[in-house]
Amino acid sequence: MNRFFFLTLCFIISYTLQAQSIQLSNIQIARDSFGVPHIFTKTNAEAAYGLAWAQAEDNFHDMQESLLAVNMMLSRVSGKDGALLDAVAFWADIEGIVNIQYDSAFSPEFKRIITAYTQAVNRYAELHPKEVRYKKVFPITEKDVIKGYVFNTILTSGVIYDLQRVFGNALDPITEAAIPTGSNGIAISPKYSTDGKTYLVSNSHQPVEGFAAWYEVQINTEEGWFFHGATFASGITPFVGVNKNLGWTHCLNYNDYSDVYKLEMHPTEKLNYKLDGEWLTLEKRVLKLKVKVAGIRIPIKRTFYWSKHGPVIKNKLGYYAFRFPAIMAIASAEQWYHMNNSQNLNAFKKTLEMQQMPSINITYADKDGNIMFVDNGLYPRRDTSYNWWNILPGNTSKTIWNDGFYSMDSVLTITNPTSGYLFNANGSGFHTTAKADRPNPIDYWFTNYQTGTTARHHRFHELFESYNTLSYEDLKTIKYDYKFSFPLRTRTIQNLDEIRHFKVEDYPDIAATIHHFKGWNGSTTKDNTRAAILSLSVQYILKYMIDQKAADINGTLPTQVYVDALRFSQKHLLKHFGRIDIPLGDLQKHVRGDRVESIGGIPESTTSMYTKPYKNGLYKTDVGETFILFATFNKDGLEKLESVNCFGASNHPDSPHYDDQMDLFLNHQLKPVAFDKSTILKKAIRVYSPR
Repeated sequence: MNRFFFLTLCFIISYTLQAQSIQLSNIQIARDSFGVPHIFTKTNAEAAYGLAWAQAEDNFHDMQESLLAVNMMLSRVSGKDGALLDAVAFWADIEGIVNIQYDSAFSPEFKRIITAYTQAVNRYAELHPKEVRYKKVFPITEKDVIKGYVFNTILTSGVIYDLQRVFGNALDPITEAAIPTGSNGIAISPKYSTDGKTYLVSNSHQPVEGFAAWYEVQINTEEGWFFHGATFASGITPFVGVNKNLGWTHCLNYNDYSDVYKLEMHPTEKLNYKLDGEWLTLEKRVLKLKVKVAGIRIPIKRTFYWSKHGPVIKNKLGYYAFRFPAIMAIASAEQWYHMNNSQNLNAFKKTLEMQQMPSINITYADKDGNIMFVDNGLYPRRDTSYNWWNILPGNTSKTIWNDGFYSMDSVLTITNPTSGYLFNANGSGFHTTAKADRPNPIDYWFTNYQTGTTARHHRFHELFESYNTLSYEDLKTIKYDYKFSFPLRTRTIQNLDEIRHFKVEDYPDIAATIHHFKGWNGSTTKDNTRAAILSLSVQYILKYMIDQKAADINGTLPTQVYVDALRFSQKHLLKHFGRIDIPLGDLQKHVRGDRVESIGGIPESTTSMYTKPYKNGLYKTDVGETFILFATFNKDGLEKLESVNCFGASNHPDSPHYDDQMDLFLNHQLKPVAFDKSTILKKAIRVYSPR
């Protein structure tokens, strides 16, 4: 028998045997009027297949991003930017970690779900070869999917910030991590709402495009898995949203999840480092990539190392080792699955005891009127005699924590505060509710929780404290507030208020800009004619901090930086617009294909938007407001659901759903979401099964 034919036959038989539990005719994908997929199946595994299929139809390009990166192939299609992500995956040894832990990390039930998801991705790639970005990554395996999860938890748990510090040779002491992006989560209990109902707002700030952009979906199976929310490309389940009894959202938290060690190297013996008086040898690991440059794949090599602490990087100052929980718990996918299927507060809290999420906090609400905030994460049992925020001595095993993590009983949690409201905006968990309900940081002395707050935190406190009770419409007003509180500050730029207090006579070259900005009322709506000055100033300051490897956690940026920021703003506005009093929306644009629309919001305003240079002096949205969900629960369960995404359900420019939610998004409107099967099928514009 021909060997090729034999191997092909074996693959077909194997695929058929694996797929026997997946009946494609059992999978119904109902697209609503906005193209959002509602997936109806008999089994939960079939739902995973349907989810993967719908994602691939809408955005197979970005689904492949993390799959390529974890296999160190992204550089072959994306060049230098891809090489950076390939290097992170190699440096953290994601492949080795998953190979070791996979078999024991997941239940048989969830392994079937992973397999079904993997089968759908491979089948779609087989049927759509022109959409495959690099053929050698297929067929993917179940482990590839989980490697993608580990990769994303590394990106969201603060490790990247420490990597940037080490690569940039910027190792000054800090008090807590600083990463300039954000999210908002709000939960309102019946005692604070005017109608006695429970509200949840999911307003996570993510990239507007790419593999970490939100994808909306609803799942409904005969085995009981019902959930409506959003996930990322290659997400096996929704990450945020609601079922018929409860819901939650996530915000990134910037607690200390990553430790960096300065290794003591031998003066003459290369790669020997001292630990507890002994000289050990670093394990050398060489990454070989083929990086696409001008259409040609150029081979490059980069050397990394491994020590008893974990992965190691060499910079101009020496060798630095890392240790972080994100590679010690790989089953976050299964934890999200069980969170999707929890039906009450006790079951939800029991699921959190799995402790497979290395970071990200949780804002929760349910039909019984419970609201809860959890400053979730894996907190190592560390020797408290060391300052773990700063660089640690690598020559003693006392700093290599091996005693596991604190249990959920020790994690900062606020349940049913008397105020009736909870929110988080990436600030400290100690400031998520009214003062009377806040935990005492002293009670959590053994963990490295962040204590700083964000500008959004300050503004939300002002807003919530102005209401005795609030209605659903009041909650929308708070969500779309757009304003800063004074004194002006962001979590990243602590001394930003300096920019409001310069004297005209001290800086005559920018006197007009100083004078004009002094009249600013804190608003960042698109029609505000003073906010563009601040938007550009923040752009300048953030770029300065990146270029100089500087941080302003302790308010250490020199005054001259803020002066130069105003000079940059004035020069930019005069050059491209001929005046300094332009509406913010004339500068900032929300761009999708040929559509270029004005938008408000700047970093750290309540409706936060980070922008990047576009063309002709314009800036376009990059990270911030994207998927927004409002849910209302009464005593019987989920009563009302509304949502919007910043563009649309499809990433194909020829699809009617490429940009059909833009107007709603820009006008602060939401679309109603049906969650009754008969209603969904009746109104669906298309109902079909995967091929």
